[in-house]
Amino acid sequence: MTVNHKQGLFLLFIAVSSFVTAQTKKATFKENYTAYLFAYFTGNAKAEEQICFAISKDGYNYRALNSGKPVVQSAAISETGGVRDPHILRGADGKTFYMVVTDMVSANGWSSNRAMVLLKSTDLINWTSSVVNIQKRFAGQDSLLRVWAPQTIYDAAAKKYMIYFSMKHGNQPDKIYYAYANKDFTDLEAEPKQLFYSPDNAACIDGDIAEKDGKYYLFFKTEDRHPGIKIAISDKLTGGYQMQSHDYVQQTKSPVEGAGTFKLNDGSGYILMYDMYTSGKYQFTKTKDLKTFTVVDEEVSMNFHPRHGTVMPITAAEAERLMKKWGAAEDVLGNATSKQIKKINTRIDTLNKTVYLSVKPGTNLKAFNPAFRLLPATTVLPVTPQNFTRAAVKYVVNIKGQQPQTWNVIAKENHNPVLEGYFADPDVLYSEKTKKYYVYPTSDGFNGWSGTYFKAFSSADLVDWKDEGVIIDLLKDVSWAKRNAWAPCIIEKKVNGQYKYFYYFTAAQKIGVAVADDPAGPFTDMGKALIDKKPEGVRGGQEIDPEVFTDPQTGKSYLYWGNGYMAVAELNEDMISLKQETLSTIKVDRTFREGTTVFFRNGIYYFLWSEDDTRSENYRVRYGTSNSPTGPITIAENNLVIAKDPAAGIYGTGHNSVLQIPGTDEWYIVYHRFNYPKGITMGDAAGFNREVCIDKMEFNPDGSIKRVIPTHKGVQPIK
Repeated sequence: MTVNHKQGLFLLFIAVSSFVTAQTKKATFKENYTAYLFAYFTGNAKAEEQICFAISKDGYNYRALNSGKPVVQSAAISETGGVRDPHILRGADGKTFYMVVTDMVSANGWSSNRAMVLLKSTDLINWTSSVVNIQKRFAGQDSLLRVWAPQTIYDAAAKKYMIYFSMKHGNQPDKIYYAYANKDFTDLEAEPKQLFYSPDNAACIDGDIAEKDGKYYLFFKTEDRHPGIKIAISDKLTGGYQMQSHDYVQQTKSPVEGAGTFKLNDGSGYILMYDMYTSGKYQFTKTKDLKTFTVVDEEVSMNFHPRHGTVMPITAAEAERLMKKWGAAEDVLGNATSKQIKKINTRIDTLNKTVYLSVKPGTNLKAFNPAFRLLPATTVLPVTPQNFTRAAVKYVVNIKGQQPQTWNVIAKENHNPVLEGYFADPDVLYSEKTKKYYVYPTSDGFNGWSGTYFKAFSSADLVDWKDEGVIIDLLKDVSWAKRNAWAPCIIEKKVNGQYKYFYYFTAAQKIGVAVADDPAGPFTDMGKALIDKKPEGVRGGQEIDPEVFTDPQTGKSYLYWGNGYMAVAELNEDMISLKQETLSTIKVDRTFREGTTVFFRNGIYYFLWSEDDTRSENYRVRYGTSNSPTGPITIAENNLVIAKDPAAGIYGTGHNSVLQIPGTDEWYIVYHRFNYPKGITMGDAAGFNREVCIDKMEFNPDGSIKRVIPTHKGVQPIK
């Protein structure tokens, strides 16, 4: 058959039109990604080993769906009753979704699982599932100990979905394997094959593959050495991976796992996120070339604490469907972006449909706009500044597919907490050199009190505080300890006519000292621990929580420390060594736990200490008095200084320092409390998610301390 010239042009036109139409549809489909879905789990308790979802418009700011509760019940889909490490993927057809998870309850042990769960959905709401137990499914797997962190990718050449995951057999290291799923995504077609061969034959887990410019980038965790993330590259999906370099790509020195990469909808690059699992944090980094990564944590916010999850771009229709099913007005109103709002102190009362915003000093509440960050398929009215000084302002939240809701929003200026973020164990100083106040806290918010740096904050009035930055970083500045940066204290002394600052701090349950010429540093560590063993006769407790005090009557300086015991020793004139012959312990009653504080007023030495455990809502401060800076201490019957106030939602008030306004008999207590309002709901984690507060402290005519009622209002500016 022959084709004339006109017929040929016509057929060419049809072919080109079809190609353009196909490419336009393809491009349009990609361009229609307007939001992001984050699949994650939340912790190592069985109730936390569940699949949860969160949603975002920009890829940086996420709000939990379904009020943070699971969207799929682990008990219904798994062998063990728990699932972890969810990976979510859009299918090649653009409308089918695949999810794979580790079938595991960590309480049973880290080598207790042999299976994964495969899930499939066409609407992101309803999921079918099947368990694939590798040990039961395939012969020769008797030595299999664990199957971890599966992920799925579409192999366009094979036209199949490839699932890759790590397995550990006997004494062998964890290795990354792969297998193709069957057509129905309910099973594996064949026995898994090894995907990646580590050059050092060391353990590799948590594989995550990103495709870019025809190459496949395999992110993986180095499990049995420094726990970080490296990248191997191949031109072929199913093998041939070679190290991009031997460098780690995480932008933190803390251990990390669970690499997850996704492409930003605006075409500006990729996000590599990972779980800082020992720190209780998630870190986001941005890259354009999958080689260099920049931390973007300042742009990221979440109202949940994810563990090892993944993010998938979604369309407006998909986001609308998710919001209709699991969206909530409180998640929208709890996401205000005004820089005048204290981000971690918003309280949401779902029963009375009221949101309480705590704003920073100087906020103009007569014309204030909370600037609620909208979620997909959501509107909030009004959008203009409102007058919050007279009464609650009514806001209408409209989530597409749901009935509009009217909520009350109340904004109030509170001075507690005084520092932005999570901090604890504050020590306070008034500097004669700078005529400013300084607070030196523990950097908090790290799992198990695992922080490794100290900051300083300055203020001219006790209300407006400036972050002076990191003054000691154990990882860089201290040679003798690299962990557990806790509970510092400081003193200002004149040495040869010049002001010097002696900073005592806890690191790795030892006490060190650093010196500076300015209260904001830089500080230089003395190169060894000042205190690294228990006083003679002491059996329990820890060498932590230093307190420094100069006796105004003698000019002698003393260092106090101890957890479970109170030790004291006079400091030498150099302030960096102890007079060992003066070292002793001071008897206190059974309420003493830690956090000694000493001050002098009207001929009386006051000793304050913290009672109970910092994870307890009943953590509180008691006191005794003495005629000497080394005791003995007299303890009155009613000696409570500050304790929780449940009616105000304030708990865990302890580990304080005391400030006297120079030249006056005006006194303030600087202490930490559980984060408000979430701390009381966090269990033990409340003990390392704390915040610093200041309230006035007063005395009775006989010199006894009046009980301090902790407040949100805090103190007024001090001139």
